[in-house]
Amino acid sequence: MEVYLRPTPTIDFDSDIVQAFTRNNSRGNDPVTEQVISLYYAVRDLIRYDPYLPGEQRSDFAASRTLELMRGWCVPKSILYAACCRALGVPARLGYADVRNHLSTENLRRQMGTDIFYWHGYTDVYLNDKWVKATPVFNIELCERFRLKPLEFDGLEDSIYHPFDLDGRQHMEYLNFRGDYADLPFDEMNRDFAKYYPKFGTADDRGDFDREVVLETSA
Repeated sequence: MEVYLRPTPTIDFDSDIVQAFTRNNSRGNDPVTEQVISLYYAVRDLIRYDPYLPGEQRSDFAASRTLELMRGWCVPKSILYAACCRALGVPARLGYADVRNHLSTENLRRQMGTDIFYWHGYTDVYLNDKWVKATPVFNIELCERFRLKPLEFDGLEDSIYHPFDLDGRQHMEYLNFRGDYADLPFDEMNRDFAKYYPKFGTADDRGDFDREVVLETSA
């Protein structure tokens, strides 16, 4: 388990900003599961989901950088949550899957050229003698806008996306689980991004995700 407890260049829980965030958002003392759960909701809801943030450099994914911006998408938010867990002395690793996301904005679909999200990130946490998946990605306001059932986490069962939204429309389809990693597989992930999303980020302005969501859900 030691490899899942160490700081890394991206899971930099030894930084002051990650230490402070962990300390300020840990609720409950015994068992540590309560603190892990409270940190899940802090990462989910305090860090706004934004798929347009840069990811060309390894440093773009650091937990400390995500806290500086208070924004992130699935990969950096899951890294931040792993960092918080490791800061508590709880083993955590990074999990990845390829998913078909049926609900995204028109501009994001155009930029990506597909509805498949390769290397969708989540966090694997070791609690109560087993690994459980946690996905602290879509903040509560985004879920309400898109009529999604928010992902809850109790530390006992896997928390991964629901296949349907609150109105019965298709939401998330898991196509392939890539496995778990002690640290960000940056080079492998970026090679696939260049292959599958050749047009993403080539425009002068990738987009304002918050504004897109409001416009597309206000009709």
